[in-house]
Amino acid sequence: MVDYGWKFATGGFSGVSAEGADKVFSDMLANPLELTIFMAITVILGFAVCAGGVKNGLERVSKWMMIALLVLIVVLAVNSVFLDNSAEGLRFYLMPDFGSVEKVGLFNIVSAAMSQAFFTLSLGIGCMQIFGSYMSKDNSLTGEAIRITVLDTFVAIMSGLIIFPACFSFGVEPTQGPSLIFVTLPKIFINMPAGRLWGTLFFLFMSFASFSTMTAV
Repeated sequence: MVDYGWKFATGGFSGVSAEGADKVFSDMLANPLELTIFMAITVILGFAVCAGGVKNGLERVSKWMMIALLVLIVVLAVNSVFLDNSAEGLRFYLMPDFGSVEKVGLFNIVSAAMSQAFFTLSLGIGCMQIFGSYMSKDNSLTGEAIRITVLDTFVAIMSGLIIFPACFSFGVEPTQGPSLIFVTLPKIFINMPAGRLWGTLFFLFMSFASFSTMTAV
């Protein structure tokens, strides 16, 4: 995230074609020095945030960044919906495929969904309990649970609206997994007005979002 934010900020994607964005990602993975440098930067920044404390460090940094990231996600989702051939991506994303359900098995799908829920809410390693211990006595657990569920679902749906129309628009295989954020999204930014700015902001905000997970660990 930090590496890509730096690349966009310094013009690393200027003049890069949609096809060239794939090479930027593969070159990054093939460069151990680059990966080591940005890993070190991330770890040092993580220590700095933790040194400020959860409330005065992490919460203060993340609160406004998350609001800005939510707004940016909506902008990107709207942009993706109006890309060429986006209708195919929306159909792939939103239309149920009962043939695939029968092939994979309903139990396996439910199990995978539950695993994703445990992962995205950080229940398996107790992060929710850790951050919950900092809650004010004025907060209701029921109210917080509802807000977290609604926001998490909203972000997940918006992310799909960003990724899948763009995959079909730029000819990217939609089953590539986590690498889609580094393959598909840069192609969207490259083809957007002021894409360098949008790309920089997105990966900057995503870097701050990832700090919540890193500092919990």
